[in-house]
Amino acid sequence: MRSADYRSVADAIAAEIAAGRMRPGERLPPQRDFAYARGIAVSTASRVYAELARRGLTTGEVGRGTYVRSDAGCVGPLQPEPPPAAVDLQRTHSRLPEQETVLAETLAALARSGGEIGFSQYGPAGTPQARAVAAGFLARDDYAPEPADILFTGNGRQALAAALAALAAPGARIGCEPLTYPAVRGIAARLGITLVPVAMDTDGMCPESLLQAHRTAPLSGVYIQPTLQNPLGVTMGPARRADLAACLDRTGLTAIEDAVYGFLADSRPLASLVPDRVILIDSLSKRVMPALTVGLIAAPPHLADRLAASVRQGAWTALGLSLAAGMHWMAGGSAAALAEAKRRDATARQAVARAALADLQVVGDPHAYHLWLELPETWRAEAYAAAALRQGIALLPASAFAVHPGHAPNAVRLALASPSREELDRALRSLRRLAFAGDDQVVE
Repeated sequence: MRSADYRSVADAIAAEIAAGRMRPGERLPPQRDFAYARGIAVSTASRVYAELARRGLTTGEVGRGTYVRSDAGCVGPLQPEPPPAAVDLQRTHSRLPEQETVLAETLAALARSGGEIGFSQYGPAGTPQARAVAAGFLARDDYAPEPADILFTGNGRQALAAALAALAAPGARIGCEPLTYPAVRGIAARLGITLVPVAMDTDGMCPESLLQAHRTAPLSGVYIQPTLQNPLGVTMGPARRADLAACLDRTGLTAIEDAVYGFLADSRPLASLVPDRVILIDSLSKRVMPALTVGLIAAPPHLADRLAASVRQGAWTALGLSLAAGMHWMAGGSAAALAEAKRRDATARQAVARAALADLQVVGDPHAYHLWLELPETWRAEAYAAAALRQGIALLPASAFAVHPGHAPNAVRLALASPSREELDRALRSLRRLAFAGDDQVVE
């Protein structure tokens, strides 16, 4: 076998993908066969496949092979926006009719107040009144953050970015679930942070696996979604939360608890068990609306100053108008009322989805706005996502959530929140027919 620059070979494959000669979902040959066909060493072929995965062109399934991604050409962990004409099963932004009324009433009330809230920008701590309102809003029977420990950002993603930047310097390691929120992958990449997958089971992240990852090389923290995990919909039970809290206490690790879906379920926050070891992140994007929102951070007291500095330095501070609207919703009851309406809506959409996808393997919590669909053997996730898009339905394959893109299961996530229920039902029934048709039965 001749010596070859693996990058030039990867460039050639990338060109074939860009030209459409290799289609989304198409399987690459085993590395040994690829090496023989190209006249290169097997070790070089291995580096080519790793480079294609690094560029976001391919994804691998353990024991099943390597496939061209449905979003091939999307660099790293970034995900494209759904095409405008497609039924959007990618994003979990719910839209209820009463949201428009709430927004109009809020803007009118703020205009009547005559203040300068729409034209000013507060610091990360907002105002004493805002902190008190937010602390009361986040409080529950088993959890009551102190107003002094509340910080505000422009949205939930900014709160996550601030927390990651505060915990980890460039080059540091943060543990997380093997399949996780794609935005966290992108934020970590921009901050130069390495995400370390920590094994999980049907009850969530495994404490022993977290300990093992920390022993292998020290972690600077851990990002976790204990309630309605995205994308799998797993919610930790009380025993697992207690075990994980003990693990944090034992190791001294700090967890970033993503609680943005917490309003859809009744689960005790991890922060209530070890308040000195958990940064709780929430926002009003999912509860109320993404158009005018605020990110919320409930910080351990010893980290409050560091987190505030992170928010300020990242330019992630909430704008005055958004903060004022958020306070109006939290104090006046609009946020709570919309959250309750969305709980009913999510449950109803889950029922629609499970009926429409009858006889297919679905995983998820019946209270979540998303569902995990495990595909039949006749499909690969990338090919299925590409075929769905050709039918006008945008969804995300498992590779969009995998911390290691070469280790994605054969599944897709379905976001149920955006379409009308009637449109959702039609789209899901189309996906069911597509799943049973199989890749080789789909006619272009």
